[in-house]
Amino acid sequence: MYDELYAAWRLETENSELVSLSPDFFARAAEYLRKIKEQKQTQDKNVCARLLEHEMVNAVRMTQELVSARHRKLLKMLSAGKKVPVESLTSEETAFHSSTAPSAEAFNRFAEGILQGTIVKLDVGTDKAEIQIIRKRVTLRFLKPVPSIIGSDMKSYGPFMVEDVASVPAENAKILVKQGLAKIVEVQ
Repeated sequence: MYDELYAAWRLETENSELVSLSPDFFARAAEYLRKIKEQKQTQDKNVCARLLEHEMVNAVRMTQELVSARHRKLLKMLSAGKKVPVESLTSEETAFHSSTAPSAEAFNRFAEGILQGTIVKLDVGTDKAEIQIIRKRVTLRFLKPVPSIIGSDMKSYGPFMVEDVASVPAENAKILVKQGLAKIVEVQ
């Protein structure tokens, strides 16, 4: 197992892409580390014990670096919105991915929402991140009569009479102002 761990560690640290590991890789690595620890405890203070100690130190360091490198790569892929190659993941990483992917996706939608002028609020109290969009609203003073409209938030607004003041979604306000039906009211 030491050679397999070394090869995986070397490939993972030398490549920018996620390296494919067998689904049971980390389970076997954990078993390997447990066995070394047991063997080391049963040995007297001889050459064999010192060799096992060095093997243990190196195996632990490679395992830590391998797990960290893969974790960083997975998070980088998720935050960039890239598709994670699930076939390259171990069983443990697949479980990690299934629990973090919805959060990363929700965060990406949050970031996109900001760029589109909306705020996306994440409800993290549930297993999967639920998204509630809070749209920016604008206060308008109507210059002409306007029949009821369906806002971009799918709610009904109006009808409006001349000089009515109302708060409507920003997307609808922009259209109403552009058509000369209303003016934006500056709230202070």
